[in-house]
Amino acid sequence: MTYNNYKNSAVFILMLSLTSTLSAKISSLDTTVEEERISKAQAHFPTVVNRLDALSHQFENDWRKAKSYGQLKDQAYALGNQLWKNAKKSIQSRGDFDDRALYWQRLKITRIIRSDTSSVDLSHQQREALVSLFEASSRGGNDLEFIKETDKKILLTGFDPFLLDRNIDQSNPSGVIALMLDGMVIEHNGITAEINTFMVPVRYSDFDQGMVEKVLSPFYISNSVDLITTVSMGRKQFDLERFPGKRRSARAPDNNNLYSGGDKASPVIPHLGENPLPGNEFVEFSLPVNSMQKSKGPFEVNDNHQVTTLSKTFKPVTLAELEKELAVSGSGGGYLSNEISYRSIRLRNQLNSSIPTGHIHTPRISQYDKEVTESIANQVVDMLKTSLAEI
Repeated sequence: MTYNNYKNSAVFILMLSLTSTLSAKISSLDTTVEEERISKAQAHFPTVVNRLDALSHQFENDWRKAKSYGQLKDQAYALGNQLWKNAKKSIQSRGDFDDRALYWQRLKITRIIRSDTSSVDLSHQQREALVSLFEASSRGGNDLEFIKETDKKILLTGFDPFLLDRNIDQSNPSGVIALMLDGMVIEHNGITAEINTFMVPVRYSDFDQGMVEKVLSPFYISNSVDLITTVSMGRKQFDLERFPGKRRSARAPDNNNLYSGGDKASPVIPHLGENPLPGNEFVEFSLPVNSMQKSKGPFEVNDNHQVTTLSKTFKPVTLAELEKELAVSGSGGGYLSNEISYRSIRLRNQLNSSIPTGHIHTPRISQYDKEVTESIANQVVDMLKTSLAEI
């Protein structure tokens, strides 16, 4: 996809919509909490953090030599695309099942865009737009095209590492899975499927401003894929989260150390733009759960029904049992992993789509762990393969 085509896409329009409306000319933007962790990460595992540095070094030179804002947009778009490709190539060729190099390199480059001196006089709005454009392409946003001749099409999302103040060495199996599977063709019993993926930030603001809806809407409107599955890191085993809840109740911060404002006693409704997120308190997935539970691997695959409402914690069998309840935690919890599941299913229902949709919580790792992550990723691949006959 060319930049001219991409700039009209839903993801690009979304990213521009996340920018500030300020137009005063200023020299730089403040760096974010995420970007400020770079030096700590470099001190702990420099080989990984610096692995893709050729891209940021080249961009820094190009940034200072640019003659116009349009040239900077071209550079940001091309660099994000190249970073996504290089990160995929690195994880697929090295076989190290490590998503951290992409995460930290992206932050190095957004820090340059926010704060480095440019020969072009940039406004606050222009810098934010460049950050958004780069982020979208470096997350696979301009690569969501199915181009191979297969029987089925699968769209999958993963997440960045998170809770990095607890452990700077944290990796996220869902991010590894997204990098490993993007562009992959799988086959089972003669049925083939192409997989495309997108990497999601762990930031409340991106969710409130509609990232999930903008990325997924075109697929639900056209019914152009056969399965949409969001993936994140969860508990001890695999959990397929049957009843996602609407509200935020987790006390955990996002990657910029911002909090949802909700807790178990007073869960809060997220936003969709300027308005509260619409929809019922709970929704139900439509994953091919029976097939997925037949996958081979070291972990159990649970059909998780457990939810918490203001009145009780229980395991409803049907969605009807939740009609008069107020959500505290869905099956996926009260954090962004539950929320991406809720938002995707709510959107599917609103747009009357028939695409099977739901969330896979992977087993948890406490830090980077190649062996465990490899086994998790391989079991997700088998889970998708076994589902092909059912979707």
